[in-house]
Amino acid sequence: MARIRVLVVDDHRIFAESLAAALAAEPDVDVAAAGSGPAALRALERAAAEARPYDVILVDAELGGPAPGGGAAAGGSPAAGGVPALPVPRPEEPGGVDGISLVAQVRAARPGVRSVVLAEKDDPRCAARALQAGASGWVAKDCSLQRLLTVIRGVLRDETHLPPALLTGVLRELTTARKHRTESEQLVESLTPREREVLRCMVAGLGRKAVAERLFLSPHTVRTHMQNVLGKLGVHSTLAAVALARRAGVGPAEPVTVRLAGDVVERGSQLA
Repeated sequence: MARIRVLVVDDHRIFAESLAAALAAEPDVDVAAAGSGPAALRALERAAAEARPYDVILVDAELGGPAPGGGAAAGGSPAAGGVPALPVPRPEEPGGVDGISLVAQVRAARPGVRSVVLAEKDDPRCAARALQAGASGWVAKDCSLQRLLTVIRGVLRDETHLPPALLTGVLRELTTARKHRTESEQLVESLTPREREVLRCMVAGLGRKAVAERLFLSPHTVRTHMQNVLGKLGVHSTLAAVALARRAGVGPAEPVTVRLAGDVVERGSQLA
C-alpha cells in the first residue's frame, strides 16, 4: 500500500497534535506536526534529504497569530498515537512565518509537495491569496476527518478543493487581482529599458546611491529616473511603486557579485 506522508503545521498545539493523531490512525497515512513555519521548512528539508519527502502539508491559515493554550510541545518526545511532538520554535523565529507565506515558500522550494490550508472561517480574499501562493485546497478546521482525507487524496491527483460556498467569492477575488495585474503590467510596459532597471533595483530595496553604483550612473541621473518611474506608474512613493511592480510580476534586481583577492562579496542587496 502506497503511504501518504503528511505534515501538519499549526501553532495551536492541542489542535495540531489531535489532528495528527487522528490522521495517523489511517492505515495509509504517515504524519508529523510542526509548530511554526521555519520548523516546517526544516522538517521538509530533512525529509527530502532522507529520501522520505512529504506529500501534503496542512497549513493553518492564521499561522503565527496568538495561540491559545501556550507554546509548542518540547521536541523529541512523541505525542499521542506515536505522532512526533511539535518542535519548539527557535529564539530567532518569535513570530514564525504566516500561513500564506509558508505556502508560497513550500511551492518555491518543494514544488512536489501539495499544500492545503486549514481555516477557522471562510474568507474569499484569503482563500484567493492561498491559491495564488500555490495552495491546492482550502478546508474548514471543523470539517470531518473523512472530508479532510478526501481533500488530501484529491490534491495528490492534482485536484483543487474549495468549499462550494467560497467559489463565487474566490473567483471574484481572482478576477479582480488579474485585472489589477493587467493594468500594472501595462503601466510597467510604458517604462524605458533603463527605467525598468531602476524599478527592479527599487524592488530589491536599493537606495539612490546603491542604484547609481550598480548602474554606473550619477545620483542625480538616478533621481531623475526614479521620478520618471513614479510619474509613469501614477504613484507618489517608492513603496507604492514597488507594490505595483510586484503586482505586475517584476522581480528584484539580482545582487552583484564582486571578486576581491579570491573572496566573493555580494553588493547591492541592502538599502543604501
